[in-house]
Amino acid sequence: MRIAVCVGVLALLAPSALADEGMWTFDNFPSAKVKQAYGFAPDRAWLDRIQKSSVRLDGGCSGSVVSKDGLVLTNHHCIADCVQNLSSARNDLLANGFLAASRKEERICPGGEASILQSITDVTQRVRDAVAGVSPDQLSRRRAQATAEIEREACGDDRNRRCEVVSLYRGGQYKLYRYDRYQDVRLAFAPEQQAAFFGGDPDNFNFPRYAYDMSLIRLYRDGKPVSFKDYLRVDPQGPSEGDLVFTSGHPGSTERLLTLSQLAFQRDHFLPWRIEYSAQFRGALLNQSSRGEEEARQANEALFGIENSIKVFKGQRGALVEPDFFGKKAAEEKRLRDALAARPELIARYGDPFAEVEAVVRTQSRLWLPYQMLESRLGAGSVLLTEARLLLRGAAERSLPDTEKLPEFSPSRLASTERSVLAEIPVHPSLEQMQIEYWLLKTREYLGADHPVVKDLFADRSAADIAREIATRSQLGDPAVRRRLWEAPQEALASSDPAFALIRRVDAAGRAARKAYEAQVSGPLSAASEKIASLRFDVLGDQIYPDATFSLRLSYGVVKGWNDPLLGPVGAFTFAKGLWERATGAAPFNLAPKWAAAAGKVASDVKMNFVSTNDIIGGNSGSPLLNKDGKIVGLVFDGNIHSLGGAYGFDENLNRAVSVASPILLEALERVYGASSLVAELKS
Repeated sequence: MRIAVCVGVLALLAPSALADEGMWTFDNFPSAKVKQAYGFAPDRAWLDRIQKSSVRLDGGCSGSVVSKDGLVLTNHHCIADCVQNLSSARNDLLANGFLAASRKEERICPGGEASILQSITDVTQRVRDAVAGVSPDQLSRRRAQATAEIEREACGDDRNRRCEVVSLYRGGQYKLYRYDRYQDVRLAFAPEQQAAFFGGDPDNFNFPRYAYDMSLIRLYRDGKPVSFKDYLRVDPQGPSEGDLVFTSGHPGSTERLLTLSQLAFQRDHFLPWRIEYSAQFRGALLNQSSRGEEEARQANEALFGIENSIKVFKGQRGALVEPDFFGKKAAEEKRLRDALAARPELIARYGDPFAEVEAVVRTQSRLWLPYQMLESRLGAGSVLLTEARLLLRGAAERSLPDTEKLPEFSPSRLASTERSVLAEIPVHPSLEQMQIEYWLLKTREYLGADHPVVKDLFADRSAADIAREIATRSQLGDPAVRRRLWEAPQEALASSDPAFALIRRVDAAGRAARKAYEAQVSGPLSAASEKIASLRFDVLGDQIYPDATFSLRLSYGVVKGWNDPLLGPVGAFTFAKGLWERATGAAPFNLAPKWAAAAGKVASDVKMNFVSTNDIIGGNSGSPLLNKDGKIVGLVFDGNIHSLGGAYGFDENLNRAVSVASPILLEALERVYGASSLVAELKS
């Protein structure tokens, strides 16, 4: 499997990149290139319509508006946390599915938030002017202040708007993205998880697939569904092999523009640690799940996420340990270095930014682990510790001048932070205890028993005792308590809640680790990366795409299978009949009850899942796959195994996006779930 993954990342970032590569911004889409290759190119009106129907789900996914009344199509796994939070021991909606009989029965997703991009404005020069002459150790903080000022000017205190300055090309450009924001997101339909994730982990990142990974949510404002004049229609016919198709979504993060030294850090330090940490956390979750049916239900969503992540990390490292991959990357970097060395004016302008990056990476190797354990991954997903830290930091940060606040408490982002704190998310003491104990033990393991923070965290107590006290005695699981403390920050600062007690022991060190990392790693890396980005523009021109940043992108490709190095030819489509043929009755190849009961009701030849050459990455989940008419012919939910190296490169011969075909979207809603009103809405 590793060999197969690595073969798929050998075509890299030079202008000769293969035809279908690229996650393009909507203001720099290569329409002429698409026209030359396929005889069709989206015009400005086409792009604008797709942009204003493309939804960003702030949990890390994508979606699209598919009705005039704010119905949004996305993946089941994108809203699984909403479904989990609405579930109970008596009604497990993940297992049983959910269908609102009427709009009055649509249920609010706790903490749910969605955004739709309205405009893009170049603010590169303003950001650069703001940081001109600033020392590298102050660069991250000064840039954050500058972007916060731009965001506040653009959106003010309007909670229905979201403004975000996005760094593109590793600092080569800065763009202001203005969004319409929706903070009332309601669940309309979700199939059973077994239908959405048929085949489980063995089928994950593989093909053929038979997954019904879709759900429907609705956007509300002022208690009413949001009205849209234009929206995307679902094509009942679906795609054919060879069709040109487009993916509009929000890819999370790629690292195709990293230098060799940065890639080596990923390969040798970060990814091995992430794999180890995640694999052991998976073991802890499995042990928790084995304690009983309710414990298994509570851990379900976290377990799904961690198993998915482990596969991704292994695939990414599998790409980086392949010698040919680094040979290709070295050749690409040499091209830039040679161009730099050959032109004195470039040396005068940029110096040697590659050497600067190498020096920073050496510092990063020293600082990254304390930053991870004390700041970035504090609590291992514990709701209680996450909320405790936000409440305590919010009490301190909101009284500071805007230019001195942490970004998550800046005026442009405060509403989202507040919504996260106040969301009515269930807290499960047993799961909380496991997560807190795991984090404590791993922090001691990685930082050492003699680390000052570790000694202060533990004192004369065990990890189990500390975790048990917080899980059983903390009052922060009650949303009403959190609201009171958020609105009365002095009360939060004085509270003796055990979750607060632990945060007070670690927060100063977490802040210090974050500050050190920003000053000695993020800032200097950003300064050097901006130089490399400008150098790349000088050498390669501006017809290149930026790394993914969870901002809206458009990719293009064709519906097409591939010739797998291990398995041979793989076709482009699966059909409904294959689901019943693949079902064995044993997990994870057991049919969800409604699908088992629908045998014979769903046409056997209806298209179910298919693959295309679209360039995607995590965050594209829930993206619509569109034909030339701008109609939805598929719903992206996965990539094939070769796509796991897509963080670092793309090969259109092997990398494939996997989608739910539009015909099965409609057919199953009607014939399996009896959701005739939703089908009518989708067809209107």
